[in-house]
This record gives sequence, C-alpha cells and structure tokens, in this order.
Amino acid sequence: NILLVLGAAMLVGGLKRDKQEFNRTAANAQSVMLLLALCALILPAVFQLVHGGGLPGVGEERVNFGSDLERLSFAVAIVLMASYAAGLLFSLKTHRGVFNPFEGEEEEHEGGWSMKRSIVSLATAAVLVGVMSEVLVGSISEASETIGLSQFFVGVFVVAIVGNAAEHWVAVLVAAKDKMDLAVSIAIGSSAQIALFVAPLLVLLSFVIGPNPMALVFNGYELGGLLFAVLIANFVTQDGESNWFEGVQLLSLYVVLGLVFYFA
Repeated sequence: NILLVLGAAMLVGGLKRDKQEFNRTAANAQSVMLLLALCALILPAVFQLVHGGGLPGVGEERVNFGSDLERLSFAVAIVLMASYAAGLLFSLKTHRGVFNPFEGEEEEHEGGWSMKRSIVSLATAAVLVGVMSEVLVGSISEASETIGLSQFFVGVFVVAIVGNAAEHWVAVLVAAKDKMDLAVSIAIGSSAQIALFVAPLLVLLSFVIGPNPMALVFNGYELGGLLFAVLIANFVTQDGESNWFEGVQLLSLYVVLGLVFYFA
C-alpha cells in the first residue's frame, strides 16, 4: 500500500497537474504512526540478535523463539493496538476537523442506512471476504508452484496486490480527481492499520488459539523492505504536496524490492 498504492496515486494524479496538495498535518500524523510501527517491529529483532539468536530465513517457519521474546512480542502488540486506538480517537473525535476540514460544508443526506443494517452488512461482508480470501490464497499457492514462484514472493507481493486491488483502484481514482487527501489517507492509513492493528492482533490471538505463540520477528528482507518503504513515504509526504515524479520514485522502490524478494 505505502509504495504501490501511494506511488500509483501520485503518478496518475500528477500527470495533468504541476502539483497536488493534501493535508500536511493529517499525513504527518499518519506517517508518525508508521514510524512508531517500524520501531516496534524492528526492536524485537534487535532483542533476538543481541541475545545471540538469529533471524528467520526466507520461507522458514520458526515457532520457538524463547519465552522472553514471546512475552516481549505480547507486550509490544498491546502497545501497538493501544496506539492504534489512540490514533482513531485522535482522527475521528478530538481532531476530527484536521482530518476532514470540509465536514461542515458537506450537505446532510437523508435516507441513510440504520446502525443495525450497517453492522449486519459489515459483518456479512467480513465473513464473505474471509471465505474468498481462503479460496484466493489456495488458488494462488497452487498457481505459484506451477510457475515456479516462491511462497515468500507470492505472499508479500502477489497476494498483497490481488487482495488490495479494490483499495488500489479507489486511491488512484480519487487522485485522478485531485482528491489527494483521500488518496494519501487510503494508502498510509491502511498500511498503519496492518502494522498497528492486524499484526499485533494475530500475535495476541496466537497465545489463545494458536498451537504456538507468535513472535514479532521478521527476516532481514522483510525488515529492510519495511524500513525503506516507511522512510521514503515519510519524506515524500512531509511538504503536503505531490507530483508525478514522486510517484515514480515510490514505484521504483517497489519494483526494486520486488526484484530482491523474487531472487531471495
């Protein structure tokens, strides 16, 4: 999301414009959340290395990292989820106007869905997405073995692209309409959601329903890719402006990481 989606949005949106502007304060707040996630995901690996352990290899499924690292991962997961909850409170409640400055100018629309209907629709959609995701992963896994792609590459790139196709399209579409605030929010916000909520949630669930506790330790390629992606995205969003060349830069890094992960 942070490289492909944001890069494509900046490229398409900037083709017919000298520059596009977006809410700098909101973008910086989301970028800082990503930097927090980056630090929190790297430090358990540092802990592992300092105490004489090694990082997992490419495609290695390591489950026994030691009780200290597993407890550390559990505590870090709680901190990340608390930070994500605080971010939601910040963006949706206390500083709502910063993230949606035109809210007061929007017209009220009558005839909207009720709360009950919205919740039922969301729950139904979530169940269907879960079923389709299982089918998708199984189909792609079989296809990848046929054409000789590693599960590591497929999981990081192919599944991510297919799974985010709708989100990718929406971000590019709104960027083409010169709504970069929404495009940046989609790209960075969804990335922060994965790092600050989904990954920590999986760690917590592994202690309850998993056969083994899950540790927040990734291999060197994953950590390197995460580091460079967050840093370059942070740089290009600092000034509150974007152009097509910045989109090319983000996409170039995405291609380079894809090549590295492919040959890994």
